Amino acid sequence: MSRIESVFKNGHKALIGYITAGYPDVKSTLRIAGALADSGCDIIELGIPFSDPLADGATIQHASFKALQQGVTPRLCLELAHEIQSRVSAPLAFMTYYNPIVNSGLEAFCKSCRDAGISGLIVPDLTPDEGADLETATLRHDIDLIYFLAPTSTAKRISEVAARAHGFIYMVSLTGVTGTRNTLPPELESFIGRVRLKTHLPLCVGFGISTPEQAKRVASTADGVIVGSKLIQLIEEDATLSSLKTFVSSLRKAMDSCENNREAKPI
Repeated sequence: MSRIESVFKNGHKALIGYITAGYPDVKSTLRIAGALADSGCDIIELGIPFSDPLADGATIQHASFKALQQGVTPRLCLELAHEIQSRVSAPLAFMTYYNPIVNSGLEAFCKSCRDAGISGLIVPDLTPDEGADLETATLRHDIDLIYFLAPTSTAKRISEVAARAHGFIYMVSLTGVTGTRNTLPPELESFIGRVRLKTHLPLCVGFGISTPEQAKRVASTADGVIVGSKLIQLIEEDATLSSLKTFVSSLRKAMDSCENNREAKPI
């Protein structure tokens, strides 16, 4: 069992918090990661700034742009990850696009990730039919390669991801890019149920979650909740991180109120 999979033991509902590496600055990233872990995040998703973040909405695009302006590179992100992992016990997962990985070399990048303490890779623009080489490299270095599924995913794609993903499956709650939403789609539970029939892996839902009520709804059916844009907004609004800590604690409390059981389903 990997470090990421161990988070979900005994039906625990995982809270996964996304932050952009180097935003608003490198020193703040260290404080923010600590605040997330202390407030109830089980996994920290650390975004590597990229010039063309196609899956990200305006909030995360802005954070990525600002980090790039400050000279944040994949190498610096690895150094940040190593420092964060020395301070918090929560597993770290890099969120990055495929181009920076290819530029570094798949094997070299995965080795560097392992050495930095990274437990998972989330690559929005990598599909299973193009992921075999990276899968091989991540497995060699004990890193979970986490694939995406969207509400529009076909039965074939769901089966492919179920067969090849590791750690958890990242389920996009709606079509489009990241960003806070007032409501989540009514068919979300049905989507989760369709995927649940095909895999024993934990299912985590992201994109659009921005309130404790939404987190509770997701956690009542899925195994984890992923929040990003709302966290970035709170970091921008309150540099003391007090609002961030209060919000994350409220998510954790809402998720903990769900029944803490997960019925195993056959593959």
